Amino acid sequence: MADKNTEKRAPRRKPEKKGAAAHTVTSMKLELLITIVDRKKAEYYADLIQSLEVNMQVTAFGHGTADAKMLVYLGLAESDKAVIFSIIRQDKIKDAINMLDEKFRTIKDGKGVAFTVPFTSVIGSLIFRFLSNAKMTGKEEK
Repeated sequence: MADKNTEKRAPRRKPEKKGAAAHTVTSMKLELLITIVDRKKAEYYADLIQSLEVNMQVTAFGHGTADAKMLVYLGLAESDKAVIFSIIRQDKIKDAINMLDEKFRTIKDGKGVAFTVPFTSVIGSLIFRFLSNAKMTGKEEK
């Protein structure tokens, strides 16, 4: 006769989730791409970034406070700038940075700065799908 303590038990199964909670999207991560360029070039760079499946961008106009010597040192001609905030998928960041770097070096008066900040979470799966440009399948649309 088998002892109760040595008897093997079947592992517990987690209950299956039903509805929208069953469709989690965790393979894609998002980051905030911040691009600072001359105000005159803002629309060009925003369109360029949008070509990488970016669904949300906000452009803020600013005026730099660096003195003339610092502007010359950094190679910046004007202090009127545009800051473009773009939410981009992590798998597109390398392409975006390479594309921006190439444009910063080759376009006349096209210099700028670009960097990313990671997101730790997004509230709501629909918002995440929109921001990450994730396509819904027929099963999820119901």
